[in-house]
Amino acid sequence: MSVLGATLLAALGFMVLIVLHELGHFAAAKAVGMQVDQFSLFFGPKIFRKRIGETEYAIGTIPAGGYVSIAGMNPNQELSDEARTRAYYSQPVWKRIVVISAGPAMNFLIGFILFVVFFWLIGAVTEKPVVDSVQSGFPAHGVLQRGDRIVSVNGVHGSVDKLAPIVQGDKCAQSRQTDHCQAAHPVTVVVERHGQTLELHMTPVYDAQNRISRLGFTWATAHQRQAFGAAVSTAGDRFSSVTRVTAELPARIFNTHQRKQIHGIVGSYETTRQTILHDPGDTVGLLAVISLALAVVNLFPFLPLDGGHIFWGLVELVRRRPVPFSTMERASFVGFALVAMLFVIGFTNDIGTLSNGGFQPAR
Repeated sequence: MSVLGATLLAALGFMVLIVLHELGHFAAAKAVGMQVDQFSLFFGPKIFRKRIGETEYAIGTIPAGGYVSIAGMNPNQELSDEARTRAYYSQPVWKRIVVISAGPAMNFLIGFILFVVFFWLIGAVTEKPVVDSVQSGFPAHGVLQRGDRIVSVNGVHGSVDKLAPIVQGDKCAQSRQTDHCQAAHPVTVVVERHGQTLELHMTPVYDAQNRISRLGFTWATAHQRQAFGAAVSTAGDRFSSVTRVTAELPARIFNTHQRKQIHGIVGSYETTRQTILHDPGDTVGLLAVISLALAVVNLFPFLPLDGGHIFWGLVELVRRRPVPFSTMERASFVGFALVAMLFVIGFTNDIGTLSNGGFQPAR
């Protein structure tokens, strides 16, 4: 696939996730009887407008997602008496919470479905005991060939998970591990090549950059699909782990090491683009992760995020009377500052990564 094609597909993937998020708000608002003034695909000046009933459907000129305009979301908005009865802040708290929760709920649902599709119809990438490429300057160069099937290493048969540690854990004979120093013991590698079985002997060397001993070849990869039931189970496990890690995001701000691992929209977009270029199938799994991350981040209890509206709705339920909008704005300053910090840190880390080799395809 061309670079331009990957760029456009990555942008399309992000836009679809955002539009579906807004579609959740839209559908829920309609279902509970709120007045939806506008549903817009994209932002900026409108190139298309069509009113159906009370709602205007529009397409903007800036392809960066979309938005839903619900009457009364801003308490200062001037409304007619009829519109005011169906305005957002005129509705019971439970209706408001349903409408606001519907956006993240849509992203949760999409993320889970995409994970199921990925593990069932595409399959996660796994390494198989076949040589994919050989690096010059390492023992395998001139000995192993692309397509060789590794039968055993030092008599051990099995998967890459069993074979790789035999080589990687062998340290150099000298006490100080220096780059390209030879391991203490040679290894015997049995391979199948063009129908013949060959016994090859090589001595691993230490790779200081990766801090392991290597022969200097890469394993071939393949997508390993699962049965539907297993795919659903794996999707559930991945759903839980991604949700938990994303929920821990604010705490990473205060950890110097973990702070460097925070990335923003630039990093997510570039990783998606690189993944499409490298292996389009992996993009489905990556978009599932991004969809879940969008859902969790939107549920952080700070305005203007969805979670902020839900939080203040719950406060209103507890105190049994509305919370002044000015109070919500003042109290949410700390949360807004935290979200801004996450954005700045993510953006800074994205720029740093792009300046030092760039993002790699998701694996």
